[in-house]
Amino acid sequence: MLVSAVQLNSNQDKQENLQKAVRYIEEAAQSGSKFIVFPEYMNYISSKKEALEHAEMIPGPTTDLLAKKAKELSVFIHCGSMLERLDNEKAYNTSVLINDQGEIIAKYRKMHLFDIDVEGVVTYKESDLIEPGNDVVMAETSIGNIGLSICYDLRFPELFRKLMLKGSEILVVPAAFNLGTGIHHWETLLKARAIENQCYLIAPGQIGSYEGNSTFGSSMIIDPWGVVIARASDREGLITAEVDREYIAKLRSQLPCLKNRRPSLY
Repeated sequence: MLVSAVQLNSNQDKQENLQKAVRYIEEAAQSGSKFIVFPEYMNYISSKKEALEHAEMIPGPTTDLLAKKAKELSVFIHCGSMLERLDNEKAYNTSVLINDQGEIIAKYRKMHLFDIDVEGVVTYKESDLIEPGNDVVMAETSIGNIGLSICYDLRFPELFRKLMLKGSEILVVPAAFNLGTGIHHWETLLKARAIENQCYLIAPGQIGSYEGNSTFGSSMIIDPWGVVIARASDREGLITAEVDREYIAKLRSQLPCLKNRRPSLY
């Protein structure tokens, strides 16, 4: 099965962002991809309070558009993430998974919020705008069991182990990873999550800058052995690779570290 990750440079023009998304969906489907994954904040990105004006209900305009394309092209679409309306003070940072019939089959609200202050590198407080979610979400689908996460979640291996224990074969990590930390940590963390859980990992990122914040890009698809099987260049674009569920089963059998766990001792 072919899967695709879309690297975007989203901005504060929601309509433009969605038009680009549709073009990439059509391009990916034409290439034979059955699962298309977008980055964090794919339809609108901003760290300002005004961003709440663009939060949507789910279902809503963005998910309706993606669902229409999913059904039309018979593909699965993961929205990356978008602002889900909560109230006038906060929104959720939410991922939505849509099947090839145009149905929303899973929704995940980012549970770990990017509140950091690294001197000389980055200061950011996502919790000023975002309310954290509380649910670990894994979706059983005809193309595989898909574990959902968003960006900063990547630094919390406990979440990914829980996703694997629930049955995940494919881990999805849409991101707008900061440039300063991404240079040193992004690829290492992605590979670690794939290797330690023996899962494929699809990680589409934002590339470029918005409101003075620089994002790292370097979108990747990684196999369960930790090999980067597709990587984006430093611009908007589409990467595609093959996911082989039989390879997951074979690897887990030959290197049974998941069975060899001794959680009663940890």
